[in-house]
Amino acid sequence: MKIELRLAPFVEFSRVIRFFLPLLAAMAFFSIAANAQTVDEVIAKNIQAKGGADKLKSVRSLRTTTKFSQGSFRADFRQENKRADKVREEFIIQGLAQVQAYDGKTGWQISPFGGRKDPELLSQDDLKSLVVDADIDGPLMDYKEKGHKAELVGHDSVEGTDCFKIKLSMKNGDVRYYYLDADSFLELKLEIQTTIRGALQENELYYGDYEQVNGIYYPFAVEQAQKGSASRAQISVQKIEQNIPLEDAHFSMPVSKPETKAPPAGK
Repeated sequence: MKIELRLAPFVEFSRVIRFFLPLLAAMAFFSIAANAQTVDEVIAKNIQAKGGADKLKSVRSLRTTTKFSQGSFRADFRQENKRADKVREEFIIQGLAQVQAYDGKTGWQISPFGGRKDPELLSQDDLKSLVVDADIDGPLMDYKEKGHKAELVGHDSVEGTDCFKIKLSMKNGDVRYYYLDADSFLELKLEIQTTIRGALQENELYYGDYEQVNGIYYPFAVEQAQKGSASRAQISVQKIEQNIPLEDAHFSMPVSKPETKAPPAGK
């Protein structure tokens, strides 16, 4: 009889535990599910933080003028975009401009610093990043329709700030990691992994000084470096212009004029 009295409380307690364990597990599951966010929800908040999909898609053309510096080196950089999938980039040093452009079908360049003043076609490797730049909305917007794959890989810290980390596997084979501020949902960092001429290249971009231009937030300070390098290039945005007139021909490869040979002497 004494043994039964000693076991009874334990038996009753075990029954309580068996009853509540499934309930507690279910509560924990629904609590986690309520707090968890899908990659599409995080991307949607990123787009909303910038100004919203409708506002972003109302921009039909865009010109960004910047100052580039790394150590003692200085240059001007201008990027112009136009829907759909047109981009022209000019890297200007002492009045000479290295031009790369893509008109939605053809990529070309003019390289005066290499002694080539006539336009020439870009290789597929050189064209790869330019095609990405031609996407005026950026790869995250409508990523599924563009053939990319996104996944939320958790949280990470960028210089002490908690961020959502998104892995974007691009249609062209590149991989991008976006670090979105967990509070503002704006980009703080971007890691790019790309293969150029068979070699893996990894670059990092850091974004800051967000300012609003006609209802859309843009970073006005960008730092760029190879992954693991302590030396960062500084990109300072001077001006952002939206919906400016840009002719399609501005992005198309110019036709080289044949050289005119001087007539022989005496004729």
